[in-house]
Amino acid sequence: MALIRLILKKTQTDQSGHSPLYIRITKDRRTSYVSLGVKLKDDEWDSKKQKVKRKHPQSTKINALLSQKVADAEGQIADLERKIKMVSIGKLKEAIKGKRIPNFFDYAYAHCSKIKGSASFGTYKSYDVNIRKFEAYLGRRDVFFDDISVALLKNYMAFMSNELKNGPTTQRYSVMILAIIFKDAIKEEIIPENLYPFNKLTFRKNTQKRFFLTKDQIMALTLLDLKQAKRANLWRDLFLFSIYAGGLRFSDVIELQYKNYNPDEERIKKVIRKTGRLHQFKIGKVATDVLNKYLRADAHQDDYIFPIITNKVLFNTSEEARYNITSKENHYANFQLNRMGKALKLPFSLSFHLSRHSFATNALNNGMRIEHVSKLMDHQDISTTQIYAKIINEELDKAVEHYIY
Repeated sequence: MALIRLILKKTQTDQSGHSPLYIRITKDRRTSYVSLGVKLKDDEWDSKKQKVKRKHPQSTKINALLSQKVADAEGQIADLERKIKMVSIGKLKEAIKGKRIPNFFDYAYAHCSKIKGSASFGTYKSYDVNIRKFEAYLGRRDVFFDDISVALLKNYMAFMSNELKNGPTTQRYSVMILAIIFKDAIKEEIIPENLYPFNKLTFRKNTQKRFFLTKDQIMALTLLDLKQAKRANLWRDLFLFSIYAGGLRFSDVIELQYKNYNPDEERIKKVIRKTGRLHQFKIGKVATDVLNKYLRADAHQDDYIFPIITNKVLFNTSEEARYNITSKENHYANFQLNRMGKALKLPFSLSFHLSRHSFATNALNNGMRIEHVSKLMDHQDISTTQIYAKIINEELDKAVEHYIY
Protein backbone atom coordinates (compact mmCIF):
# COMPACT_ATOMS: atom_id res chain seq x y z
CA MET A 1 0.00 0.00 0.00
CA ALA A 2 1.21 3.48 -0.81
CA LEU A 3 2.01 5.89 1.99
CA ILE A 4 1.85 9.67 1.82
CA ARG A 5 3.49 12.32 3.94
CA LEU A 6 4.02 16.09 3.72
CA ILE A 7 7.65 17.04 3.16
CA LEU A 8 9.31 20.47 3.20
CA LYS A 9 12.08 20.25 0.58
CA LYS A 10 14.93 22.19 2.14
CA THR A 11 17.18 21.31 -0.79
CA GLN A 12 15.08 23.71 -2.88
CA THR A 13 15.21 26.68 -0.51
CA ASP A 14 15.06 30.01 -2.36
CA GLN A 15 16.95 33.24 -1.61
CA SER A 16 14.27 34.41 0.83
CA GLY A 17 14.65 31.22 2.90
CA HIS A 18 11.37 29.61 1.78
CA SER A 19 11.16 25.94 0.77
CA PRO A 20 8.38 24.23 -1.25
CA LEU A 21 5.99 21.83 0.45
CA TYR A 22 5.29 18.51 -1.30
CA ILE A 23 3.16 15.45 -0.87
CA ARG A 24 5.60 12.53 -0.80
CA ILE A 25 4.25 9.22 -2.11
CA THR A 26 6.11 6.03 -1.13
CA LYS A 27 5.30 2.66 -2.68
CA ASP A 28 7.41 -0.47 -3.12
CA ARG A 29 10.48 1.42 -1.84
CA ARG A 30 10.07 4.06 -4.52
CA THR A 31 9.33 7.69 -3.87
CA SER A 32 7.67 10.45 -5.85
CA TYR A 33 6.59 13.99 -5.04
CA VAL A 34 3.64 16.23 -5.89
CA SER A 35 3.99 19.99 -5.45
CA LEU A 36 1.36 21.70 -3.30
CA GLY A 37 2.18 25.24 -4.43
CA VAL A 38 2.99 26.25 -0.83
CA LYS A 39 6.30 27.68 0.38
CA LEU A 40 7.34 27.95 4.02
CA LYS A 41 10.37 28.80 6.11
CA ASP A 42 11.94 25.96 8.07
CA ASP A 43 10.79 27.34 11.43
CA GLU A 44 7.21 27.65 10.18
CA TRP A 45 6.76 23.91 9.57
CA ASP A 46 6.19 21.14 12.14
CA SER A 47 7.22 17.91 10.42
CA LYS A 48 6.06 15.68 13.31
CA LYS A 49 2.55 17.13 13.49
CA GLN A 50 2.47 17.66 9.71
CA LYS A 51 1.16 21.18 10.22
CA VAL A 52 2.10 24.79 9.69
CA LYS A 53 3.05 26.38 13.01
CA ARG A 54 0.83 29.07 14.50
CA LYS A 55 3.54 31.69 14.08
CA HIS A 56 2.67 31.77 10.36
CA PRO A 57 -0.01 34.47 9.79
CA GLN A 58 -2.09 32.15 7.57
CA SER A 59 -1.50 28.89 9.46
CA THR A 60 -5.20 28.07 9.97
CA LYS A 61 -6.08 28.60 6.32
CA ILE A 62 -3.07 26.68 4.99
CA ASN A 63 -3.57 23.77 7.43
CA ALA A 64 -7.19 23.42 6.33
CA LEU A 65 -6.04 23.35 2.71
CA LEU A 66 -3.35 20.75 3.47
CA SER A 67 -5.79 18.54 5.35
CA GLN A 68 -8.12 18.58 2.36
CA LYS A 69 -5.24 17.86 -0.06
CA VAL A 70 -4.04 14.92 2.04
CA ALA A 71 -7.57 13.52 2.39
CA ASP A 72 -8.14 13.81 -1.36
CA ALA A 73 -4.80 12.16 -2.09
CA GLU A 74 -5.47 9.26 0.29
CA GLY A 75 -8.92 8.77 -1.25
CA GLN A 76 -7.56 8.78 -4.80
CA ILE A 77 -4.80 6.32 -3.88
CA ALA A 78 -7.19 3.95 -2.10
CA ASP A 79 -9.61 4.07 -5.02
CA LEU A 80 -6.91 3.41 -7.59
CA GLU A 81 -5.30 0.57 -5.61
CA ARG A 82 -8.71 -1.13 -5.35
CA LYS A 83 -9.14 -0.96 -9.11
CA ILE A 84 -5.57 -1.85 -10.13
CA LYS A 85 -3.62 -4.43 -8.13
CA MET A 86 -0.17 -3.56 -9.53
CA VAL A 87 -0.60 0.21 -9.85
CA SER A 88 2.70 2.10 -10.35
CA ILE A 89 3.84 5.06 -8.29
CA GLY A 90 3.65 7.15 -11.46
CA LYS A 91 -0.03 6.37 -11.87
CA LEU A 92 -0.65 7.26 -8.22
CA LYS A 93 1.07 10.58 -8.70
CA GLU A 94 -0.92 11.19 -11.87
CA ALA A 95 -4.16 10.52 -9.98
CA ILE A 96 -3.25 12.93 -7.16
CA LYS A 97 -2.24 15.64 -9.57
CA GLY A 98 -5.47 15.22 -11.53
CA LYS A 99 -3.31 14.88 -14.68
CA ARG A 100 -2.56 18.59 -14.59
CA ILE A 101 1.15 18.01 -15.26
CA PRO A 102 1.68 15.31 -17.91
CA ASN A 103 4.25 12.56 -18.06
CA PHE A 104 7.42 13.95 -19.65
CA PHE A 105 8.32 10.88 -21.71
CA ASP A 106 4.77 10.36 -23.02
CA TYR A 107 4.86 13.91 -24.35
CA ALA A 108 8.49 13.68 -25.57
CA TYR A 109 8.00 10.52 -27.63
CA ALA A 110 4.74 11.85 -29.07
CA HIS A 111 6.65 15.02 -30.00
CA CYS A 112 9.24 12.85 -31.78
CA SER A 113 6.54 11.13 -33.78
CA LYS A 114 5.17 14.52 -34.87
CA ILE A 115 8.50 15.87 -36.14
CA LYS A 116 9.37 12.64 -37.94
CA GLY A 117 7.37 13.70 -40.97
CA SER A 118 8.42 17.36 -41.03
CA ALA A 119 12.08 17.42 -39.97
CA SER A 120 14.98 15.46 -41.46
CA PHE A 121 15.38 11.87 -40.32
CA GLY A 122 18.70 12.83 -38.75
CA THR A 123 16.94 15.43 -36.58
CA TYR A 124 14.25 12.94 -35.57
CA LYS A 125 16.90 10.33 -34.76
CA SER A 126 18.83 12.83 -32.65
CA TYR A 127 15.72 13.68 -30.62
CA ASP A 128 14.84 10.02 -30.13
CA VAL A 129 18.38 9.00 -29.11
CA ASN A 130 18.73 11.80 -26.57
CA ILE A 131 15.30 11.22 -25.03
CA ARG A 132 16.13 7.52 -24.64
CA LYS A 133 19.52 8.44 -23.18
CA PHE A 134 17.80 10.57 -20.51
CA GLU A 135 15.28 7.79 -19.79
CA ALA A 136 18.12 5.27 -19.40
CA TYR A 137 19.84 7.59 -16.92
CA LEU A 138 16.66 7.93 -14.80
CA GLY A 139 15.95 4.20 -15.06
CA ARG A 140 12.19 4.74 -15.28
CA ARG A 141 9.54 6.28 -17.48
CA ASP A 142 7.01 7.53 -14.93
CA VAL A 143 8.60 10.98 -14.78
CA PHE A 144 6.53 14.15 -14.90
CA PHE A 145 7.58 17.58 -16.11
CA ASP A 146 7.73 18.96 -12.58
CA ASP A 147 10.04 16.10 -11.53
CA ILE A 148 12.75 17.53 -13.79
CA SER A 149 14.47 20.07 -11.57
CA VAL A 150 17.72 22.02 -11.84
CA ALA A 151 19.33 19.61 -9.36
CA LEU A 152 18.28 16.58 -11.43
CA LEU A 153 19.64 18.13 -14.64
CA LYS A 154 22.95 18.99 -12.96
CA ASN A 155 23.26 15.40 -11.80
CA TYR A 156 22.49 14.23 -15.34
CA MET A 157 25.23 16.48 -16.74
CA ALA A 158 27.68 15.14 -14.15
CA PHE A 159 26.72 11.59 -15.15
CA MET A 160 27.31 12.36 -18.84
CA SER A 161 30.70 13.82 -18.00
CA ASN A 162 31.94 11.27 -15.46
CA GLU A 163 30.31 8.03 -16.59
CA LEU A 164 29.62 8.47 -20.30
CA LYS A 165 32.71 10.64 -20.87
CA ASN A 166 30.66 13.07 -22.97
CA GLY A 167 32.36 16.36 -23.76
CA PRO A 168 30.80 19.80 -23.11
CA THR A 169 29.31 20.00 -26.62
CA THR A 170 27.56 16.62 -26.29
CA GLN A 171 26.29 17.51 -22.81
CA ARG A 172 24.94 20.85 -24.00
CA TYR A 173 23.23 19.28 -27.01
CA SER A 174 21.67 16.46 -24.94
CA VAL A 175 20.20 18.95 -22.47
CA MET A 176 19.16 21.32 -25.27
CA ILE A 177 16.90 18.61 -26.73
CA LEU A 178 15.13 18.32 -23.37
CA ALA A 179 14.83 22.11 -23.19
CA ILE A 180 13.22 22.27 -26.64
CA ILE A 181 10.63 19.70 -25.53
CA PHE A 182 9.85 21.84 -22.46
CA LYS A 183 9.50 24.96 -24.63
CA ASP A 184 7.13 23.22 -27.03
CA ALA A 185 5.03 21.95 -24.12
CA ILE A 186 4.84 25.53 -22.79
CA LYS A 187 3.83 26.86 -26.22
CA GLU A 188 1.06 24.27 -26.41
CA GLU A 189 -0.01 25.30 -22.88
CA ILE A 190 0.57 21.76 -21.64
CA ILE A 191 2.69 23.03 -18.73
CA PRO A 192 3.18 26.46 -17.12
CA GLU A 193 6.30 28.55 -17.79
CA ASN A 194 7.49 28.36 -14.19
CA LEU A 195 8.34 24.66 -14.67
CA TYR A 196 11.14 25.53 -17.14
CA PRO A 197 14.41 24.78 -15.23
CA PHE A 198 17.01 25.19 -17.98
CA ASN A 199 17.72 28.93 -17.62
CA LYS A 200 19.40 28.16 -14.29
CA LEU A 201 21.98 25.83 -15.84
CA THR A 202 25.52 26.77 -16.80
CA PHE A 203 27.65 24.79 -19.23
CA ARG A 204 31.40 24.34 -19.33
CA LYS A 205 33.07 25.90 -22.33
CA ASN A 206 34.18 23.47 -24.99
CA THR A 207 37.96 23.41 -24.81
CA GLN A 208 38.27 20.53 -27.26
CA LYS A 209 40.79 21.35 -29.96
CA ARG A 210 39.83 21.17 -33.64
CA PHE A 211 42.38 18.99 -35.38
CA PHE A 212 43.43 19.32 -39.01
CA LEU A 213 46.09 18.04 -41.40
CA THR A 214 48.96 20.30 -42.35
CA LYS A 215 50.31 20.44 -45.91
CA ASP A 216 53.03 17.95 -45.02
CA GLN A 217 50.55 15.57 -43.41
CA ILE A 218 48.23 15.79 -46.43
CA MET A 219 51.15 14.95 -48.70
CA ALA A 220 52.18 12.06 -46.44
CA LEU A 221 48.63 10.71 -46.59
CA THR A 222 48.60 11.08 -50.39
CA LEU A 223 51.85 9.07 -50.70
CA LEU A 224 50.98 6.47 -48.05
CA ASP A 225 51.31 2.92 -49.42
CA LEU A 226 47.96 1.22 -48.81
CA LYS A 227 49.20 -2.08 -50.26
CA GLN A 228 46.60 -2.31 -53.02
CA ALA A 229 43.72 -2.03 -50.55
CA LYS A 230 41.02 -0.96 -53.02
CA ARG A 231 38.46 0.19 -50.47
CA ALA A 232 41.06 2.07 -48.42
CA ASN A 233 42.24 3.83 -51.58
CA LEU A 234 38.67 4.84 -52.30
CA TRP A 235 38.16 6.40 -48.86
CA ARG A 236 41.48 8.22 -49.11
CA ASP A 237 40.45 9.59 -52.51
CA LEU A 238 37.16 10.86 -51.09
CA PHE A 239 38.94 12.41 -48.11
CA LEU A 240 41.43 14.23 -50.35
CA PHE A 241 38.63 15.25 -52.70
CA SER A 242 36.79 16.88 -49.80
CA ILE A 243 39.91 18.84 -48.76
CA TYR A 244 40.32 20.23 -52.28
CA ALA A 245 36.57 20.68 -52.89
CA GLY A 246 35.77 23.27 -50.26
CA GLY A 247 35.53 20.83 -47.35
CA LEU A 248 32.43 19.18 -48.79
CA ARG A 249 30.70 17.08 -46.13
CA PHE A 250 30.67 13.27 -46.26
CA SER A 251 26.99 12.95 -47.22
CA ASP A 252 27.39 15.46 -50.06
CA VAL A 253 30.51 13.74 -51.37
CA ILE A 254 28.95 10.28 -51.61
CA GLU A 255 25.72 11.76 -53.05
CA LEU A 256 27.59 13.66 -55.78
CA GLN A 257 25.90 12.88 -59.11
CA TYR A 258 27.04 13.50 -62.69
CA LYS A 259 24.46 16.26 -63.02
CA ASN A 260 26.16 18.07 -60.11
CA TYR A 261 29.50 18.37 -61.92
CA ASN A 262 30.35 20.48 -64.97
CA PRO A 263 33.70 19.14 -66.27
CA ASP A 264 34.15 22.01 -68.75
CA GLU A 265 33.99 24.62 -65.97
CA GLU A 266 35.33 22.25 -63.27
CA ARG A 267 32.42 23.41 -61.15
CA ILE A 268 30.13 21.66 -58.66
CA LYS A 269 26.50 22.71 -58.28
CA LYS A 270 24.53 20.86 -55.62
CA VAL A 271 21.88 21.31 -52.93
CA ILE A 272 23.72 20.74 -49.65
CA ARG A 273 22.14 17.99 -47.57
CA LYS A 274 22.54 19.69 -44.17
CA THR A 275 21.43 23.22 -45.07
CA GLY A 276 19.11 22.60 -48.02
CA ARG A 277 20.78 25.50 -49.88
CA LEU A 278 21.96 25.39 -53.50
CA HIS A 279 25.75 25.60 -53.44
CA GLN A 280 28.07 26.02 -56.41
CA PHE A 281 31.82 26.49 -56.60
CA LYS A 282 34.89 25.74 -58.73
CA ILE A 283 37.20 22.94 -57.61
CA GLY A 284 40.98 22.68 -57.91
CA LYS A 285 43.26 20.31 -59.80
CA VAL A 286 43.62 17.68 -57.07
CA ALA A 287 39.83 17.42 -56.75
CA THR A 288 39.35 17.14 -60.54
CA ASP A 289 42.09 14.49 -60.72
CA VAL A 290 40.22 12.45 -58.11
CA LEU A 291 36.93 12.83 -59.97
CA ASN A 292 38.52 11.80 -63.28
CA LYS A 293 39.53 8.48 -61.70
CA TYR A 294 35.86 7.61 -61.19
CA LEU A 295 33.99 9.31 -64.04
CA ARG A 296 32.44 6.84 -66.51
CA ALA A 297 31.60 7.64 -70.13
CA ASP A 298 28.42 5.51 -70.06
CA ALA A 299 26.97 7.02 -66.89
CA HIS A 300 23.58 8.70 -66.61
CA GLN A 301 23.10 12.16 -65.15
CA ASP A 302 21.45 10.84 -61.99
CA ASP A 303 24.16 8.22 -61.35
CA TYR A 304 26.49 8.72 -58.39
CA ILE A 305 30.10 9.50 -59.29
CA PHE A 306 31.78 7.63 -56.46
CA PRO A 307 31.00 3.89 -56.10
CA ILE A 308 29.64 4.10 -52.56
CA ILE A 309 25.87 4.07 -53.02
CA THR A 310 25.41 0.80 -54.91
CA ASN A 311 21.63 0.52 -54.56
CA LYS A 312 20.20 3.79 -55.87
CA VAL A 313 16.57 2.65 -55.47
CA LEU A 314 17.02 1.63 -51.82
CA PHE A 315 18.96 4.81 -51.03
CA ASN A 316 16.13 7.00 -52.33
CA THR A 317 13.35 4.98 -50.69
CA SER A 318 13.12 7.25 -47.63
CA GLU A 319 14.98 9.67 -45.40
CA GLU A 320 15.52 6.82 -42.96
CA ALA A 321 17.14 4.60 -45.61
CA ARG A 322 19.38 7.47 -46.72
CA TYR A 323 20.37 8.20 -43.12
CA ASN A 324 21.15 4.57 -42.29
CA ILE A 325 23.23 3.95 -45.44
CA THR A 326 25.16 7.21 -45.01
CA SER A 327 25.88 6.45 -41.33
CA LYS A 328 27.09 2.94 -42.16
CA GLU A 329 29.40 4.14 -44.94
CA ASN A 330 30.70 6.97 -42.77
CA HIS A 331 31.61 4.41 -40.13
CA TYR A 332 33.53 2.34 -42.71
CA ALA A 333 35.32 5.46 -43.97
CA ASN A 334 36.37 6.54 -40.49
CA PHE A 335 37.61 3.03 -39.67
CA GLN A 336 39.91 3.02 -42.72
CA LEU A 337 41.03 6.63 -42.20
CA ASN A 338 41.83 5.98 -38.56
CA ARG A 339 44.11 3.12 -39.65
CA MET A 340 45.84 5.46 -42.09
CA GLY A 341 46.27 8.05 -39.34
CA LYS A 342 47.93 5.45 -37.11
CA ALA A 343 50.26 4.44 -39.94
CA LEU A 344 51.25 8.11 -40.31
CA LYS A 345 51.58 8.39 -36.50
CA LEU A 346 49.25 11.39 -36.40
CA PRO A 347 48.75 12.78 -32.86
CA PHE A 348 44.95 12.53 -33.25
CA SER A 349 42.35 10.15 -34.60
CA LEU A 350 41.79 10.70 -38.33
CA SER A 351 38.14 10.86 -39.40
CA PHE A 352 36.40 12.14 -42.52
CA HIS A 353 35.18 15.36 -40.90
CA LEU A 354 38.80 16.45 -40.47
CA SER A 355 38.89 16.98 -44.23
CA ARG A 356 36.60 19.95 -43.64
CA HIS A 357 38.83 21.34 -40.89
CA SER A 358 41.88 20.74 -43.07
CA PHE A 359 40.43 22.66 -46.00
CA ALA A 360 39.52 25.67 -43.85
CA THR A 361 42.80 25.99 -41.96
CA ASN A 362 45.00 25.44 -45.01
CA ALA A 363 42.95 27.82 -47.16
CA LEU A 364 43.21 30.57 -44.54
CA ASN A 365 46.89 29.79 -44.00
CA ASN A 366 47.48 30.20 -47.74
CA GLY A 367 45.91 33.66 -47.65
CA MET A 368 42.38 33.01 -48.85
CA ARG A 369 40.00 35.66 -47.55
CA ILE A 370 37.82 34.46 -44.69
CA GLU A 371 34.63 35.51 -46.55
CA HIS A 372 35.61 33.23 -49.45
CA VAL A 373 36.37 30.32 -47.12
CA SER A 374 33.02 30.88 -45.42
CA LYS A 375 31.24 30.88 -48.77
CA LEU A 376 32.97 27.69 -49.96
CA MET A 377 32.08 25.92 -46.70
CA ASP A 378 28.48 27.11 -47.00
CA HIS A 379 28.55 28.63 -43.52
CA GLN A 380 25.46 30.68 -42.75
CA ASP A 381 27.39 32.87 -40.32
CA ILE A 382 31.01 33.95 -40.77
CA SER A 383 31.54 33.61 -37.00
CA THR A 384 31.61 29.83 -37.59
CA THR A 385 34.50 30.27 -40.03
CA GLN A 386 36.32 32.53 -37.58
CA ILE A 387 36.91 29.49 -35.37
CA TYR A 388 39.44 28.32 -37.98
CA ALA A 389 41.08 31.75 -38.10
CA LYS A 390 41.52 31.52 -34.33
CA ILE A 391 43.20 28.11 -34.73
CA ILE A 392 45.70 29.62 -37.18
CA ASN A 393 46.45 32.50 -34.80
CA GLU A 394 47.07 30.02 -31.98
CA GLU A 395 49.42 27.98 -34.20
CA LEU A 396 51.23 31.19 -35.16
CA ASP A 397 51.66 32.15 -31.51
CA LYS A 398 53.16 28.74 -30.77
CA ALA A 399 55.56 29.10 -33.72
CA VAL A 400 56.73 32.51 -32.50
CA GLU A 401 57.28 31.19 -28.98
CA HIS A 402 59.20 28.17 -30.32
CA TYR A 403 61.47 29.91 -32.80
CA ILE A 404 62.03 33.36 -31.29
CA TYR A 405 62.30 32.87 -27.54
